[in-house]
Amino acid sequence: MSGKTPGRPKFSGSPRGTGEAKPGPGGHVTDWQKPLLKKARWRWWEFVLWAGAFALPLVTPSHSLMINEIAIVALFAMSLDLILGYTGIVSLGHAAFFGFGAYAAALFAKLVMPDPTVGLAVAIVLCALLGAVASITILRGTDLTRLMVTLGTALLLLELANKLDWLTGGADGLQGVVMGPVLGLFEFDLFGRTAAWYSLTVVLVLFLLMRRLVQSPFGATLKAIRDNRLRAMAIGVPVAARMVTVYTIAAAVAGAAGALLAQTTGFASLDVLAFDRSADVLLMLVIGGVGWLYGGVAGAIVFRLLQDWLSAVTPQYWMFWIGLILVLLVLVGRDRLLRPRTWFGRKPA
Repeated sequence: MSGKTPGRPKFSGSPRGTGEAKPGPGGHVTDWQKPLLKKARWRWWEFVLWAGAFALPLVTPSHSLMINEIAIVALFAMSLDLILGYTGIVSLGHAAFFGFGAYAAALFAKLVMPDPTVGLAVAIVLCALLGAVASITILRGTDLTRLMVTLGTALLLLELANKLDWLTGGADGLQGVVMGPVLGLFEFDLFGRTAAWYSLTVVLVLFLLMRRLVQSPFGATLKAIRDNRLRAMAIGVPVAARMVTVYTIAAAVAGAAGALLAQTTGFASLDVLAFDRSADVLLMLVIGGVGWLYGGVAGAIVFRLLQDWLSAVTPQYWMFWIGLILVLLVLVGRDRLLRPRTWFGRKPA
């Protein structure tokens, strides 16, 4: 009698626990690997999207400042999507890392050296350290607990920045921040084209890293934690370590977004730590969708353009119209809202 277990199916691919998609026998891709490889493949519209983004400052130089702002808030939204959309960690205080990165980059430029790339790296490292420390607070409790803890963290940093007015400028903001040329070659101009290209480059680099992260075996474990944390623990996923890691990475990316804002505007104020920042970026993910990095990009574009257009048309009531759109988005659904012909149709069985 052979020692093989009868009736046990044979699976080609990764050894247990690695999560890597290896080719099956003969180097062929198995059926379960094909959807994963297809999802990781770049689509044609992605190349068009990024090429168009980098061309916009040349095509519409008068809108370079808005392009720069959209790129920064899109990066901020993607950082929140890492913890909310991919891991299921809710947060109302993500602006803590955004603001900390902004102040870190501005103070580094003012007190140490004005090189933007070095200041960006310093802000990323400091925000990663802050995220690692703050991640301890989100390991236990329910979603409501995490909402309150993350909000409290942001409010603590806001009050700290307000009290340390000798360093941060307090309510007047940190002024007199002068940035040097990017890589010693590209000076920041008044039209904002250099700022837009600088921000877009950083956003693209960090997007590629985040894309690789969420489509890796590490990203698969994050989705398992999001779907069912207890089941993920049961199959051997180190839930606490994964949550600390992704929270640290998200904090670093949010800090990079804040640093870009301070460097391209030459100013940092208490507004970067305010609750409005956390609420706005959450609304962007509601508009664009969670669990999809491009959802943060789409949400940032739509929210910023709506805000600019509605504030010009109805300066006093633009928040009302944005709120109405969000209510419709939640009640009708994103897919049906984009296809009006389905609003009154019968839902398929």
